[in-house]
This record gives sequence, C-alpha cells and structure tokens, in this order.
Amino acid sequence: MGGDDEHEPVNVKEYEELAKQALPKMYFDYFAGGSEDQHTLRQNVEAFQRITLRPRILVDVSKIDMSTSILGYKTSAPIMIAPTAMHKLAHPQGEVLTAKAAAACNVIMALSFMSTCTIEEVASSCNAVFFFQLYIYKRRDISALMVKRAESNGYKAILLTVDTPKLGRREADIKNKMIAPQLKNFEGLVSTKVDDDEGSNLEAFASRSFDPSLSWKDIAWLKSITKLPILIKGILTREDAIKAVEVGVEGIIVSNHGARQLDYVPATIEALEEVHA
Repeated sequence: MGGDDEHEPVNVKEYEELAKQALPKMYFDYFAGGSEDQHTLRQNVEAFQRITLRPRILVDVSKIDMSTSILGYKTSAPIMIAPTAMHKLAHPQGEVLTAKAAAACNVIMALSFMSTCTIEEVASSCNAVFFFQLYIYKRRDISALMVKRAESNGYKAILLTVDTPKLGRREADIKNKMIAPQLKNFEGLVSTKVDDDEGSNLEAFASRSFDPSLSWKDIAWLKSITKLPILIKGILTREDAIKAVEVGVEGIIVSNHGARQLDYVPATIEALEEVHA
C-alpha cells in the first residue's frame, strides 16, 4: 500500500475488504464463508452486537495491564490465535508469518493440523508459545505421529477438535470446486488429491481421512500417547462441558468452528455463558 494514510485500514472489516481485492475468489470464499445457509456465521457477529457495556467511571486507568496466563503460559492479552488452515493461500510465508506476528504481540498461537507450513518450520521460526490442533484420522498412526512431532518441537498443548465427524457443507467451496494444496505435514503419508467431480476436493479429502467414529472413549487413547495437556475444541453445551471434565482434559474451547461446521447452532458467545455455568 502507498503512503496515503487516508486508505490505510483501521479495522478488521477494512482488512477483509482488502483481502477480497487481493485474493482469488476461491480462496477468499474459503476463508470468509460458513456452512450451509451461513445463519450461524451471521449470528456469531450479531450476538456480539447485542452485548452492551456497563462502564464504570472515575477509576484510575493510567496503568492498564491486560496480561494473563493460559495453561500457565504468559500472554499479553486474553486473546489467542485460533487454528485456521492453509495460510499460504493468503500469503507466501503462510503460518510462519502468522507465528512471527504472535511472537511480536506476545500471544499464544495454535497451529492448524491443516497448515501449509510444517510443524517444524513454525516451531523454529520464532519464540512464540505454540499449541497444536489435532484431528483424529482413520489412520491413527498419522494423528499419533503429528502429536509426537508437536511434542518434540516444543508445542505446549494439544487442541483436539471434536466437531468435525464430517466436514461442514460449505456451499461456496462446492460451487468454486475448492482445491486444497498438498499439506506439507503429510508429505509421504497422505495425499490431498482425490477424484471428486462434485464440489470441493477438500470435502472429499476430509471424508476420506477424518474418523467419524471418534467418541469420548478415545480421549483415553490420546492421553496415553502424550504428556501434553489436552484441550477439547468444539464444545457448545453444558452437558458436553461436564463430560469433558469427567474424562480429565485440561481445558475446553467453546467453539462452533467459526460457523463452518453445523449451521443453526448457537453463536459461540451465547454458548459461553451456558458452558461456563
């Protein structure tokens, strides 16, 4: 961008507009879209707009400290970089550049299982604190290998994503015939290439790879192969929050997968109160 400050983005929405201009339509739609009617995608935003603040006045705010700790790791603010897939579709340096931004801001980054940079490349790129997102594949040896690689490269926790027994029906990806690149973590193990003339090859790849039989009993298997703390990502109900505590995970992440999985579920911020209670 040029030096004309008038055109510098000042909020997330304006960055989104720049991304729409810069990215091929297939990739922008992949990043921006939700599943099916995109009702929950809209609700994720609108639910925040229904929350109002009750400001208290005449409080000394000359020194403000938003820092906290997550699983004992210090962070400059109660904000994490969530695991999102395939950053190289948006920038040549991919997740490595995201990691460097996390380090610069002193926040924790969760690396996606579906990243376009390897576990090792990201870990060696900077001194950020990293968590690793995990999907359970039908071939358990592949998921186990990724956990071991994360553990040996200094990642501090495993985020087990549990809301994807089948990939959400993302209609823009189907229309665009979204093509997923080969994921570098899986070179020599799994190919993303699939023969699928109907819609996105990402959906076909997920159907072929993800284990739809994953259940609560599998948490014990995961705990048996790693010493890292396990967080379950994808909880939306009080009942499942209680179950997560019962199986002994170290934390839960209230998430509807950015509205990319099951449509017509609650907005994440609305589910938070029920889960927390």
